[in-house]
Amino acid sequence: MKRAFILALAGALALAGCTERDDSAEAIATDVPKSVAGPAGEASGAVESAFGTPVKDRVATLGLLNKRNNITQDITMKPGEARRIGNVIVKLATCEKSLPWERPPEMGAFVQVFVEERVTTDQPLAWHKVFSGWLFKNSPSLNVVEHPIYDVWIKDCAMKFPGEEEDPATFASPSSAAKPSGSASPAPTPAPSVAAPPSPSPAASPL
Repeated sequence: MKRAFILALAGALALAGCTERDDSAEAIATDVPKSVAGPAGEASGAVESAFGTPVKDRVATLGLLNKRNNITQDITMKPGEARRIGNVIVKLATCEKSLPWERPPEMGAFVQVFVEERVTTDQPLAWHKVFSGWLFKNSPSLNVVEHPIYDVWIKDCAMKFPGEEEDPATFASPSSAAKPSGSASPAPTPAPSVAAPPSPSPAASPL
């Protein structure tokens, strides 16, 4: 029985490898099945925080690896969006970053991964949820996408907290640089003095 299952799984993977798909295409949010495109936020337990960028305005960057052809792609998306590449769909519910003063720093994203595949060779292709949970950048071993072909991980969560500058470089322009306190303006260089002509000596009186 075990041998038959292994042979069936090998056959399914072989058929998947022979299927003509453009897995190197750009990640797009089109042709996502309605059964998969539903909201993903309910399962994440995400709570809107009073600090930082609102959830709807955050932007996450996820990495997607196709182990079949060793192609890695970056997927940039907002919470509630889904992207399909070939026969894999990645959905983002939310992303989070630790507060600036928290150590060690961490960021994470709640994602769901769906793959269109066959369970056995005699079954038609169908979408299966292969992962649903939080992925962490600095602690990837806490939760991983366990799939023989695809891997997904978080690379960045673009959000800011109150007090963080939009672009620190703009606040260091020469025009806005503060002058040192107590520094006096350089004294003007005095004009060179002109020596007065010598006064004529008195004429000698005659004897």
